Amino acid sequence: MPVNDKYQLEQTLQELGLKRINKGVCTGTKWMDVKGDRIDSYSPADGELIGIVNQATKLDYDKIVKNSADAFIRWRTVPAPRRGEVVRQIGNVFRKYKEPLGKLVSYETGKIYQEGLGEVQEVIDICDFAVGLSRQLYGNTMQSERPGHRMYEQWHPLGTIGIISAFNFPVAVWAWNSMLALVCGDTVVWKPSEKTPLCAIACHSIVADVLSENDVPEGVLNLVIGDFRIGEWMCADKRIPLVSATGSSRMGIAVGTAVANRLGRSLLELGGNNAIIITEHADLDLALRAVLFGAAGTAGQRCTTTRRLIIKNTVYPMFKEKLERAYKQLVIGHPLEKGMMVGPLIDKQAVRLFEDALKEVKAEGGKIIYGGEVLKGKGYESGCYVRPCIVEAKNHFRKVQEETFAPILYLLKYSTLDEAIELHNGVPQGLSSAIFSKNILETEKFLSQEGSDCGIANVNIGTSGAEIGGAFGGEKDTGGGRESGSDAWKAYMRRQTNTINYGNELPLAQGIKFTV
Repeated sequence: MPVNDKYQLEQTLQELGLKRINKGVCTGTKWMDVKGDRIDSYSPADGELIGIVNQATKLDYDKIVKNSADAFIRWRTVPAPRRGEVVRQIGNVFRKYKEPLGKLVSYETGKIYQEGLGEVQEVIDICDFAVGLSRQLYGNTMQSERPGHRMYEQWHPLGTIGIISAFNFPVAVWAWNSMLALVCGDTVVWKPSEKTPLCAIACHSIVADVLSENDVPEGVLNLVIGDFRIGEWMCADKRIPLVSATGSSRMGIAVGTAVANRLGRSLLELGGNNAIIITEHADLDLALRAVLFGAAGTAGQRCTTTRRLIIKNTVYPMFKEKLERAYKQLVIGHPLEKGMMVGPLIDKQAVRLFEDALKEVKAEGGKIIYGGEVLKGKGYESGCYVRPCIVEAKNHFRKVQEETFAPILYLLKYSTLDEAIELHNGVPQGLSSAIFSKNILETEKFLSQEGSDCGIANVNIGTSGAEIGGAFGGEKDTGGGRESGSDAWKAYMRRQTNTINYGNELPLAQGIKFTV
């Protein structure tokens, strides 16, 4: 899509079933006539108004949750493999719309087109994973201590799952949660970021025919677009047994506290302050490529973005020079133009946070060695483009301890691997981590209980780019939740232990004797 080509944009919206003015509440195949305030979606790429969405009121929200609870009664009785068949078809329809949806993701978020396509591929991949899962919702069989007894466990769906997603992955995170929830027998109410509402509407437009053709009960897959109040209603709503929230650690604390107050469950995937350790035994060229994508990809707006680089002092000068040279080759511009490597930040508020972080870290003693400017001139009229920045800093600096959702990379030196691991773990967050080394003693220590304290720990690959098959999430202020692969599906179900007495006696556990 060439820059400012309005016809191409209109064509993309038309392909996805979108209009310039859209309703923000959907029950699966039906769009509700909502009366809430409008949300305007502007592209950070060029500042153009993409579309307008009418957001939900409290009355709209209550209708959606009631419909979802009613639909759950029917959906949970559909055999899991049949639910998986619906998800298989959803994956296929996303294959059909991969290109136009990838363009919209790119245009509405600012991530480059290849990353937009990659995000839609994540939707397809999690559908494939969920289809197989629909025949593998296994429970264990245990040995009973009582004669004539059988004991086992099974898993049942929870009910309505609330999903709160962030702007940076406007379709993938919804799919991670909703496709697993669907095969588990749950229903879904999704509150997307108000910064990327059209991507959410496009997803529901894409799946509508699949739901209709398979007679999926209306209310199984729901969309509720609105501001932060939607999230607050979800968190306080006892009709929603699980709230899955992706966002900042500060947001996660509010969500976790509110849900816990009603003894509900929360699945939190929050901020990251991810680091890569580069040892003297690293392949520096390999590490450089990983750092470049990890730190500058998505303009630093991934929760797995590489934010700290912990470098062995003996290779520090050499790697810093290579890194600065590579940063100078980054091509920054309209995310839908060919050859771009870095697009804009999501909005001008994000640009201000970028500038404020750099001012503060400089005041603390940090030294900017490259980048940090807000770009101006032709092609940068939206005011959302910045030059990715490299800063020499100390791990204890307040800004280094925080997650700034922007392309700022902090360089730190170390002398021993123990010191490197201490620096690495010495932040509140614990999402993704990596080490580059060809020395097995170093890599194994990094992966041991003495090493990385993160939910994701990689060797000779960067911090970004997690695969669908593994559980995604982190520890400490990252929230402890797990999404996507492995046994993350268990979060969307309730465990039940069953004991069956097939004898004629009633022996008690632990050898207790109770006679009348």
